[in-house]
Formats: sequence, C-alpha cells, structure tokens
Amino acid sequence: MNLYPLLPLRDIVVFPGMVVPLFVGREKSVSALEAAMTGSKDIFLLAQLDPGCDDPDRDDLYDTGVIASVLQLLKLPDGTVRVLVEGRERASLLNLREETTSHGEMLVAHVEPHDPVVVESTEISAMMRSVVDQFAEYAKLSKKLPQDAGGQLGDIEDAGKLADSVAANLAAKVADKQAVLSESDPMKRLEMVLSFMEGELGVLQVERKIRGRVKRQMEKTQREYYLNEQLKAIQSELGGGDGEEANEIAELQDKIDKLKLSKEAKAKAQAELKKLKTMQPMSAEATVIRNYLDVLLGLPWGKRSKLKKDIPAAQAVLDADHYALDKVKDRIIEYLAVQARTNKLKGPILCLVGPPGVGKTSLGKSIAKATGRQFVRQSLGGVRDEAEIRGHRRTYIGSLPGKIVTNLKKAGTANPLFLLDEIDKLGQDFRGDP
Repeated sequence: MNLYPLLPLRDIVVFPGMVVPLFVGREKSVSALEAAMTGSKDIFLLAQLDPGCDDPDRDDLYDTGVIASVLQLLKLPDGTVRVLVEGRERASLLNLREETTSHGEMLVAHVEPHDPVVVESTEISAMMRSVVDQFAEYAKLSKKLPQDAGGQLGDIEDAGKLADSVAANLAAKVADKQAVLSESDPMKRLEMVLSFMEGELGVLQVERKIRGRVKRQMEKTQREYYLNEQLKAIQSELGGGDGEEANEIAELQDKIDKLKLSKEAKAKAQAELKKLKTMQPMSAEATVIRNYLDVLLGLPWGKRSKLKKDIPAAQAVLDADHYALDKVKDRIIEYLAVQARTNKLKGPILCLVGPPGVGKTSLGKSIAKATGRQFVRQSLGGVRDEAEIRGHRRTYIGSLPGKIVTNLKKAGTANPLFLLDEIDKLGQDFRGDP
C-alpha cells in the first residue's frame, strides 16, 4: 500500500524535482519526519488550505500533493527541525489517519501516485518555447531570481518538468501553484504558468517604473542638495565665512511660504529668489532684487479690515464730523448703500471738489471711520513725475516703489480707504488750480 508519513505545509507548494528547505515545529510533523528517516526516507508533502490551522485534518488539506525524499534533517536548539526535501512525483490523497508510533503521534496518508503523462507535438514545443522566453523576461525583472534563471530552463525537454520548474519559481499565490500541481496534463500546466507569468510581468513592469521614478527623484534631490551645499560653501568663502546670506535666503523663503500671496505674486517671488541665490551678495543687481522682495513681501497680503455696513451709523459719523454739506453727505450715503446692497467693491470713484478748507480731506477720514477701513492720504501737490506715484523701474540703481505701494504697505491692510489729495496741483507747483 502507498502509505507515507504526512507533513502538512503552510504557505508553500512543493513540486516534483524541486529541492526545498523547510522549518518544522509541530509535534506531529516532527514525528512524521523522524519516522521517515528511520524508514525509507519518503514522506508525503501536502499544502494546507488554511495556514493558520495548527492541527489540520482531512478537510483542512488540498487533495493533491507530492511524494518527497528527505535528504537532510537537522534539529535546532529551539526544538524545531530544519529539513531538506526533494519532490519526486505527484500523488492524490485517498484517506488520512492518525497513528501513534515510537516517535509519537503523527498523520499517515494513503495516496495514489499519478501516472506520468508524456506528450510530444509541434504545438507543445511552441508552447514550451513561449514559456521559456516569458520566464527569461520575468527573471530579468524579478529581484528574487538569478539573471540566468531563464537560460537554465532551456535545457529541459519534458513539458511537465518545465511547467513544474517555472511554477516553483513564480511569486504566485498558493492556490494558483496548487492548481498547477493538481493538473496532470502538461499542456494545460504550461498554459496555466504562462497565464500566471503574464499577470506577474504586468505587476513587475509597474514596480520597475515606480522604482525608476523614485530613483530619479531621489537622485535629483540629492544632486540639488549637493549643489546647494557647494554653493553655500563658495558663498561663505567669498563673503568672509559667515552664513548671513544663507540665513537671509532662508528667511525670504520662509516668508514666501507663510504669506497668503496670490498665484502670480508667489511665482514672481520664487523666480526672483532663485536668481538671488546665484548672485554675489554684494553685487548691485542682488541689492535691487533684495529690495524688490522686501517690498513685495512687506505688503499686507491677505490682511483685510472688517468692514461696517451700518448706513445709519455712517450717517451719524458724517453728521458728527461735518456741519451741513447735505448734498455731499447724501451722495456718500447713497454710494455706501449701493455697495452694501450689491456686496461688491467695484464702482465709481468718488471725487470731492471744492475750494481749500471746506472739508474734502476730513470727509475722507469720516468715510474711512464709518466703514471701518484704514485711512491713507497721499498728497499729489507738486508731483511732476508719474514714477513717483507708479514707482521707478528696477533697472535704475536706488529705484524706489511708488507712493501708492508705499502707503499701502504703511496701511497694513489690503482694503484701506485711499485718498488722492490735491490732484488739481498735479504737474504744477504747490499752488495748484482749484
């Protein structure tokens, strides 16, 4: 009778012709190995359906396993056993019983070996060649196999042995490998391993792309870090060995990251900072860029005053600050009411006209007070050059921002009430033409 000690396997399927090291710790499994060593050294290897089961019975095992020879057995200090086995032939499990021997309790399997199936045809030769070529490509992508693993399979002439060898080396699921072991037809086994390889190749190719992308990104990051460190060292040598310039760059970058800049302003600031990093700290152009960034980052980005939309309160403020001027007050209240109703800031710009001393400037202060805005006054008397208002071009040494930008920076908010005073004196002397 074909009775063999049974060794249940967890998370592994052994194929005929495959030499595998196993670590065994369960008492029944150790007893089965000892019984095999005292006898013919043959043992039946069968995979478990559930690897978490410690005491499997017939329902916890697959139907097809492999009869194997025990080549080497080594008992380890922790009580486990390291065994080297070689699969010989397929066999189906007929029944299973538990026996008590001098070695202890163990499982004994009654099995029926499979008759070897040998097929030769042009179709199977073509299939074998496809499997070998596909496996060679798989071996190149897999880190777990030697690069020449594909070439070694080219010497196998038996279709069944080729299918088993490929299946043994694939990183497939236990259920997929068990399906190959359970199949007796070599042609079907070749088709199965070819299908498994195609799926694994797709995964490996994606993994290779991801690894390549990560590697390139890491190399780029490392290169940038190395170059930046070199640049810092060179700048430190040229600047007398201190790290003030590097600290200044870091502070500017920190400001850019923290401020609520608009998309365009942030892109411009990053571009200017990138240019500043490559310049000599004491050069004239570096000073111009540094001043530009100081002005840009000093503006009140994202800071806005909380507006008041109480029309009666605004009327009370205007009446308290100014006597009469009813038509002017009505126009201002009308203007504020429309803004409050539409909830939009866009609209006509108020122009206050009158002789000196009638309260044009103080009306602007009252409007700012009534609406909760910061008040900014810019006198244009005697301004002959529009660059004083708009700002000078950065190509000039000592260029300065315009009066509007400067006052906006002083206001500290992005929505102040901006009064352009004495526009009648614009372009002439301080006496003007009211």
